[in-house]
Amino acid sequence: MRTVYDLIIIGGGPAGYAAAIRAGQKGKKVVCVEQERPGGTCLNWGCIPTKTIVTSAEVFATVAKSKSFGILCDEPQVDFAQIMARSRRVVDTLARGMDFLFKKNKVESIEGRARIETADTVTVIKADNTMQTLQGKAILIATGGLPKTLPNLVVDGKQVFTSRELLAAKKMPASMIILGGGSIGVECAYYLNALGCKVTLVEMLPHILPLEDAEIAAALTRSFQRQGMTVLTNTKAENIAVSESGVSLDLVGDNKKANLQAEALLVAVGVRANTENLFGENFSLKLDAQGFIAVDEHYQTSVKNVFAAGDVIGAPLLAHVATFEGLQALKGILGEGTPKRVDLFPSCVYCHPQVASVGKNEEALKREGIEYRVGKFPFSASAKAVILAEPEGFIKILTDTTYGEILGAHIVGSGATELIAEYALAMQAELTVDDIHATIHGHPTFAEAGAEAAASVRGSALLI
Repeated sequence: MRTVYDLIIIGGGPAGYAAAIRAGQKGKKVVCVEQERPGGTCLNWGCIPTKTIVTSAEVFATVAKSKSFGILCDEPQVDFAQIMARSRRVVDTLARGMDFLFKKNKVESIEGRARIETADTVTVIKADNTMQTLQGKAILIATGGLPKTLPNLVVDGKQVFTSRELLAAKKMPASMIILGGGSIGVECAYYLNALGCKVTLVEMLPHILPLEDAEIAAALTRSFQRQGMTVLTNTKAENIAVSESGVSLDLVGDNKKANLQAEALLVAVGVRANTENLFGENFSLKLDAQGFIAVDEHYQTSVKNVFAAGDVIGAPLLAHVATFEGLQALKGILGEGTPKRVDLFPSCVYCHPQVASVGKNEEALKREGIEYRVGKFPFSASAKAVILAEPEGFIKILTDTTYGEILGAHIVGSGATELIAEYALAMQAELTVDDIHATIHGHPTFAEAGAEAAASVRGSALLI
């Protein structure tokens, strides 16, 4: 007799593995189908390997300035092959941890490509082309996203890359043009430049990190330029040509046109839903205008008992949001009340200096006609930042004009991706800047800069 699963999960990334583990903890019979290995793009070809390489770049930069700390050593050199090898070792370590968690929670894992035939039937096509049919009471689609590419441009992993191919590169190009100044483009730009690649970062919108506060983006742009990068905004790429000698394209912006050449090109222009070959010929469901799967308040698709979560349902396209959505979708599947939808989440960009935010930025508040106050504190006035020789950047808090309710927090500087959690918690708990300021923060820490930023909203910061 064929096994009937309580839940078939397609995709083992943050949304899929979170739902799988929680369902296992609840005693449900669950199977997770993943084309590669559990962890998805984030663990295997995204967040984790990228941040590992960023860490290597930061170590290299620190060693290069060790003399200023009174430490004398030989001139550091980059071993790109070893950097990439370490990134894969980190991935392997965490992937084994995921395998352990699946076994611990009795989650069955099947490697192969899933195809949904009906609302309760999934076919798994394995690497050897054998097929396995699964039946389940519910299906959760958590297939994530794939990098967008450009028309008529072949991604070959030699001269033309997306972020995935870049993480498998055998050597670092001497020069690279990066199309797209979002978080992926910015992180890759940082580590490539830090390791010795000549980088040109091109963004068609008015500033890099288009979803971030404009003042934060401007500070990061200045930092990148000081680090030796060329940053071009309001600029489009046209006439892209690839030859054995490299890549050539025309840059068009501000009524000017110029030709640019480099050894390689990174396409980082966004993410699309990973739904290729997912649906059998007799199965379909509703997609939105951008091709992402449409879901209701219970994360259910247009087909009953078929649910979806994570990047495959669209923005904000963040791993930690996908984890949240996977857990909430499971509530919808199990009928455990009304699941929560994402309305408050931190955004984190792992370059140097780091960028992080939560809530609304100034541009959004102005568009919505909301009156607000601004509090700012520079890291140059932070003892911890000066100790670590990291005085670059600032914390910016936006509040309402009456109660000090936090409407948004934005950080550019060392440790930003850790510091943002305090503001996310404060906003979730509906605390005010006065509550943050009234909390004793350790000294010397980056966190006390956050308290000073909160105090500055009321004009009561001590250190500026």
